[in-house]
Amino acid sequence: MKWFVFSDLHGSAYWCEKTLEAFDREGADRMVFLGDVLNHGPRNDLPERYGPPEVIDMLNKRRDSILAVCGNCDSDVDQAVLAYPMKAEYAVFSVGGRMIYATHGHVYNENNLPPLRKGDILLHGHTHIPACEDHGDFLYVNPGSVAIPKGGSTNSYMIITDDGMEWKDMDGNVTMTYSF
Repeated sequence: MKWFVFSDLHGSAYWCEKTLEAFDREGADRMVFLGDVLNHGPRNDLPERYGPPEVIDMLNKRRDSILAVCGNCDSDVDQAVLAYPMKAEYAVFSVGGRMIYATHGHVYNENNLPPLRKGDILLHGHTHIPACEDHGDFLYVNPGSVAIPKGGSTNSYMIITDDGMEWKDMDGNVTMTYSF
């Protein structure tokens, strides 16, 4: 299984197009969307080509490929227009014999851990900063943001396979790796 992981789109039609192009280029089986789909949020400037109706149309056409969790800027109104479920606080899946706990990061994060066992992976967005931090008992990873990168990072996503993880910029250049 090859998972394409991204977060924090915040209604950018421009970056939605780029994200879907990257997904196609990667040949991934599924997308894992870590939340903040349509709303830009009160702490963020409007992202490039802010266009929630365009984003809705593009993502709804890919509904069978998306596994999504709810971000702090997502709402019931968003769910009403999106054709895939996106209101869950978390999703759990296994890759390479490791359990991955995927969430947005505004509830469960490094300071408020979900139920993890030694060797599990906490995967979340929310900070808009790519990360890979080994905490001994668990690994924390973050794909960064496709639309509004922060902390000097670039627009980015992750690829997760049975062998490990790669962080990439939107042109597909590898910026960081982690092997299982």
